[in-house]
Amino acid sequence: MARVRISDVAAAAGVSTATVSLALNDQDARIPEATRERVRRAAAEVGYTPNSVARGLRTQRTRTIGLISDRIATTPFAGRMLSGAQDVAREHGYLVFLVDTDADPTVEREAIRALADQQVDAMIYACMWHRVVDVPASLPRRSVFLDCRPAQGDFPAVVPDDRAGGVAAVRELVAAGHRRIAYVDVDEPHPPVASGLRHDGYLEVLAEAGIEPDPALHVRGDTSSAGGRRAADQLLDLPEDRRPTALFCFNDRIAAGAYVAAHRRGLRIPQDLSIVGYDDQQLVAADLDPPLTTVALPHYEMGRWAMEVALGIRTPDDTGAAHLMPCPIVDRDSVGPPPATAASDSRRRT
Repeated sequence: MARVRISDVAAAAGVSTATVSLALNDQDARIPEATRERVRRAAAEVGYTPNSVARGLRTQRTRTIGLISDRIATTPFAGRMLSGAQDVAREHGYLVFLVDTDADPTVEREAIRALADQQVDAMIYACMWHRVVDVPASLPRRSVFLDCRPAQGDFPAVVPDDRAGGVAAVRELVAAGHRRIAYVDVDEPHPPVASGLRHDGYLEVLAEAGIEPDPALHVRGDTSSAGGRRAADQLLDLPEDRRPTALFCFNDRIAAGAYVAAHRRGLRIPQDLSIVGYDDQQLVAADLDPPLTTVALPHYEMGRWAMEVALGIRTPDDTGAAHLMPCPIVDRDSVGPPPATAASDSRRRT
C-alpha cells in the first residue's frame, strides 16, 4: 500500500501542507482550534501516521528510550521495573525499545550500538540484582542506571536501600523476642552488593539489641528453594542451645526452602521457627503457608524514577550518589515469639 502523505491530509482538510504540519505538531498558537480539529479529523480519515524519523531530524528528538537489561524481561518478579518505566514513558508520549541481553557482553555491545543507531533520546541500563557494574564504553552520556551503580563516571542511578531493608527485617524479629537470629545469605562467586548491605543491616540491629553475632548463624545458599532448604538444614542441625529461633533470608525463594526444611522436621511456622524473606516476590511470598513476612523491593517505583530522569522530568540527586529507594516491611504471618524453651534459654544466657 502507498504511504499516506501530509499532502493527502492537506487536500482532505482543505488547508496547506504547512498548516497540517503546524497543527499536528502544535507548533503555532495562531492556528485556530477549529482548524486544528479539522486537520486531526482529516488525518484520522485518510489514515495518516507522522514520519517519526523525519520529525526526529527536525526536532533532534525521536521520543524513544532504549532500555537494556541483563535478565529482567525474563524474570516475572523483577518485571515491575519495566512496568514502572513503561508507564511513565506512555504518560509522556514516549516509546520504549527493550533489549534483554541475558548478561552476554557481546549482545550488550550490539544492543547499545543498535539503539544508538535508532537515535534514542536516552538509555536506561538495568540489572537483575543491586550490584556495581562496569560502564560499557559505548554507553551514551545520557544514560540512567536502574537497580545498579556505575563503577565509573557520574551517571544518575537508583537502587533499593538494602541496608535499611535488612534493618527492618531483623528489627521485626527482635521486636518479637528473638535473640538467636540467623542470616541465610546468597552463595555466589561474586555476590551482589545487596548481599553485603542486608548483612550490614542485620549486624546493626544485633548490636542495637546487645546480641553478640554468632558466625555459625551466617550461612549461605544458592538463590533457590533447594538452596534455602540445604542452608536451613545446616542451621537446624546445630546443637539446641545454638540453634536459631528465627531466620532472615536473602530472598523469598530461599525462605520458601527454609519452610520445606522446617516442615520436614515437624516444626511449625511461626510457633517453632520465625522466618522473614526479602523481595515480596509475586507467586511466592503471599502464597506460602503461612504467608511470608518479607521486605518489598520497590521495583515499580525504581522503574518510574529511572524513566522520569531519562525524560528530564525529574532531577537526580545532586550528590552524585545513587538514589536510595525505601524497602518497606510487609507484615504477614511467619513471625511470632520464640518457642517457650528458646525464650527461657535466652533469659538464662542474658
